[in-house]
Formats: sequence, structure tokens, C-alpha cells
Amino acid sequence: MTHTFLFEPAVWNTSGTLWRADGEPLEAVGRTQIAHRPECWLLSGTLKVLGAPPTEFVSAYWIEPPGPHAAGLKWTFENAMFGKLQGRYAVIGPSILSVYGCETSGYHGSEHLAQIDASNYRSAGMLLLKDRIVYSWQMMLKRAA
Repeated sequence: MTHTFLFEPAVWNTSGTLWRADGEPLEAVGRTQIAHRPECWLLSGTLKVLGAPPTEFVSAYWIEPPGPHAAGLKWTFENAMFGKLQGRYAVIGPSILSVYGCETSGYHGSEHLAQIDASNYRSAGMLLLKDRIVYSWQMMLKRAA
């Protein structure tokens, strides 16, 4: 099966659970849009964590399009809290793995996206600050019609 997430322009709806560092599970919903331009691919989206009070994360990733013999996709994301995160996506069979970090801020982590079918993925990941887990999550991604 060919991967659709990242590799095809689309909108994806997200729902699942985000766990805080103290282990409290919080419901989360979001939306991600993938756009392909000649110079880069863009992943932009929001994730609303339905805690008290609710928190919304806004993201915009710049992804280098793959070359003819690319072993992965390099990406960059920058904001005031996390600093400049740099990462790499790697396709391994039905999975897309992402590993990322920022040497300046100490944030780093990983995410695993498992393809269920062309319109559905399951995501699990964690964000750490040095050796402490800040957030972990499990989400379902569904391609919008």
C-alpha cells in the first residue's frame, strides 16, 4: 500500500488522547493540512487539548520534498516554546517514523504513524525535555472527504 499521509495533498482530522507529564489523559481534536509546493511541502494544523482550560497547539512544518534516492524527509518547525525542532520522517513498510530534536532547548521526541488504509492512520508519540516526558499521545488521523 502506498502512503497517503504527507505524500498527497489533503486535509486530515485528528482525535485521540494526549497525556500530560503527570499521566492525566486529556481528549484532543485537531486538523492537519498537507500542501505540496515545488520548493517544499507544508504541514500546518491545530490540535486542541480539551483540558481545563483548553489549550490549542498551532503547527507549521517545512518539509524538504524527497529526492530521487532519498532515505527520508527532513523537516523543520520553529516556535518560542520548543525552539527550532529539526527532524526526519522515514518510511518503513506500513509505518512512517519521525524523530526530532532541538539542541538549544533540549526538546526532542518521536512519533510513529501506522497506516490502516489509504484514509486512516494511527499515531503514537512522545515529546521530552531532556530526560523528562512532557507529553505523550495516541491519535487517529482520518482523511477528510
